Amino acid sequence: MALSYKARRGWSLFILLVGMPAYIGFAWWLLSLFDTRPNVLVELLIYVALGVVWILPFKAVFLGVGKADPDAKPEE
Repeated sequence: MALSYKARRGWSLFILLVGMPAYIGFAWWLLSLFDTRPNVLVELLIYVALGVVWILPFKAVFLGVGKADPDAKPEE
């Protein structure tokens, strides 16, 4: 079932305001499980990978949100 434009805007806002900070906390916690801090490049690679992975399931939600509402009536 496809989400409407307004629903996608609402969910994208929720994901950015609630989900993203929660995921940042999760990534931070995940890296704290290492006994010693990894090499700076390895740590950067882990953060970049985690930064890309979190958005993949939500790609359809964010698609087209920045554009005008396609369901809106055209103004004259």
